[in-house]
Parts: sequence; structure tokens; C-alpha cells
Amino acid sequence: MSAVVEGVQPVTFYRPNHHVRTPHMRSPEYVQMSTAAAITLGLVPGRMHRVSCTHCLNLLVTYPEGCRANCAYCGLARHREEARDYADRNFIRVDWPTARVDDVIARVKAGGDRGQFERMCISMITHPSSNADTFLLLEKWVHEVPQVPVSILSNPTTLEKSDLQRMKAMGADIFTVALDAVTPALFDRTRGKGVDSPHKWAQYWQAIEWAAEVFGPEKFGAHLICGMGETEHEMLEVCQRIKDLGGHNHMFAFYPERGSMMEDWPGVDRGQWRRVQLARFIIDYAGGRIEEMRFDDAGRVVDFGVPRDDLEALIASGKPFRTSGCPGKGDEAVSACNRPYGDSTPGDILSFPFAPQAGDVSVIRRQMAGADVPAGILDAD
Repeated sequence: MSAVVEGVQPVTFYRPNHHVRTPHMRSPEYVQMSTAAAITLGLVPGRMHRVSCTHCLNLLVTYPEGCRANCAYCGLARHREEARDYADRNFIRVDWPTARVDDVIARVKAGGDRGQFERMCISMITHPSSNADTFLLLEKWVHEVPQVPVSILSNPTTLEKSDLQRMKAMGADIFTVALDAVTPALFDRTRGKGVDSPHKWAQYWQAIEWAAEVFGPEKFGAHLICGMGETEHEMLEVCQRIKDLGGHNHMFAFYPERGSMMEDWPGVDRGQWRRVQLARFIIDYAGGRIEEMRFDDAGRVVDFGVPRDDLEALIASGKPFRTSGCPGKGDEAVSACNRPYGDSTPGDILSFPFAPQAGDVSVIRRQMAGADVPAGILDAD
């Protein structure tokens, strides 16, 4: 298929479920991108509820053999290889169309993103070629589009410290680690030997510590998934540990991915999610600490350790409930990687890809109090 916008370089791209087999579509010539990025670039038609674009271009390395890991919650997991062509698989709730890297770069340089991209992220997978191709993509992007900074969403299983040093020297701006599961037991059960997958808790933490040393404060972070069986206290212990190293926490709500081993699990409890979002924000951006918070016997937050007026102002601002990720050009607490509807539907918004309005905050407050009401039922004022 070919997408054409007047005055902008045409791009040939390949959408899932169009009966296009993909044995020749492999990185570094090809990459996959999120549906939101493809809409922002004008490659696929569509509109996103209450948001016009994503500010981060996510580029996922891709191979017809697929990812060799077998994470229980992931739509790209190895166990699906007999059921669907790799490029047809959904990932973080949405399809990821495939395009030539050179075409995407040409389109961005020609203004096809309408100046919306504030960041590009190269997302690695577990594959023998992923390291080498990540370096090639990084080199190409920094040379061709130096005005858009690059984040690396890494695969610690295949990386050494020297690889991080090389990425930094080549121009990578931020390094992130998708830790996802926040206890050793949970990690092993969902990402490690418990599901015949190669990832190890110690290797992931080693990569985080390397990132703190190599990239420095405010230039690294960790992805954490809330709702996979951990307590709120366990989640926030990890948030504090990352913050103490100098990094930021990028929070995701667990979404039961279709086709994954955890597709029948319930999504994250809304009250749990809102409390963790708020506490994570307090730790990352409001000077709070987990030692100042109080938890009940089930590990739930019952006191955020912040004066009541300050807490009310934070909630009213809506900022703690926005998508968390690598920063853009403005407020460091507002993510460029807004991932529209990557972990929830427009009818029940968990991570707001836009600034929540007064009606949204009202629903958030009810959720924090235990009400089973979806956010997203309101349109913009």
C-alpha cells in the first residue's frame, strides 16, 4: 500500500491482516511502528479520541522469525509463532504496521509528522540481530534527523555495558529498561524460566545500574507494569529505587493482551492503578519518598506523605494520571511518549494521552475511592 500526502514523500507500508506475508521484511531495512505513530504520519487513516497525535515515533525492530523471548503478557511472545505471521501480531493493544526506514525518515524530514514528533524511540526485541540493527538505526537517525532526540528501549538480555557506552557516544539521548515485573518471583514467573524465556532479573537490574552510570541522572528510566500480581508497596519500592539511582519510572497499566498467555487475566484494579500513578508522580516529581507514605496490611497506599492541600492540588492538576515516559520539549513531567490508548480503550482511559479536564479528574477521584466507573465516558468540554 502507498500513503501520499501532498508535498510529502510517499511511503509504502504494510498493515496487519491485509494478507501480506513478510519473510523479506526485516530490520534494519524495515521497522514496525505503533498505530498512533502511523496515524500521526498519515500512513493509516484514523482519529484518536480527544488527541490528534503521538509526540513519539516508536520504531520496533522486526524479523519474520519474531522475538525469541516468551513473556507471558506480550503479544509478540514466541509461543504465538505457529498461530500468526509475526508482523500480524498486536502489541500493547494495537497493530504495528511495517514500513521501510528510509521512507519513514524521508517523510519526517519533509514534514509528514506536521512537526509533532519530539522524540524517536528504537525498541529492541530478543533476536540475534537486534543489537547490530539497533546501532545501524541509531546511526542513520542521528545523521538524518538530528533535531529529534533518540531513546533506546533496550533488551538487557543481549547487551553489555560497552553497548550502552557506544549508544551514548553515537548520540542516544535516553536509555530505558522494560523491567515490567517488579519482584524477582513475578519476573521469573512472567519473563524468565517460569515461561521458558531467557530474561533474568539480575541482568535487567545490572542494565539499569549501567544506565545510571553511563547516561547519568534524568537520562534513563524503567518501564513498570502495574496489576500483574504485585502489591502497591512492592511497585513503589521499585519506583523509589529507580528514583534514588537518578532515573524516572514509566508506568503502564496491565492490559490482558489478546493471544498472550495472560489474556484471561483481569485488567488492573482502577483504584490500585490511580493510587500507584499518584504515588509514583510524588516520588518522581514532587519530592516525596516511600518512607513518608503509609500502607495497609495488603500493601495499599493509605497516606501519600504529602500535606493535604498539596495532594489535592496534584490531583486537580491531572498530571499524575497522564501517560508516563520519556520527556518531550517542555515540562519534564509531561511525556513525549504519550502512547494514545496503548494500555486502555477510549471508553475506559487508564493513562491519559492528553491533559485531563475537570470531569476526568472527578472520575479519577471516584476511582481512587473505590468506585467502579470508567474514565473516558466524558467528551472534552
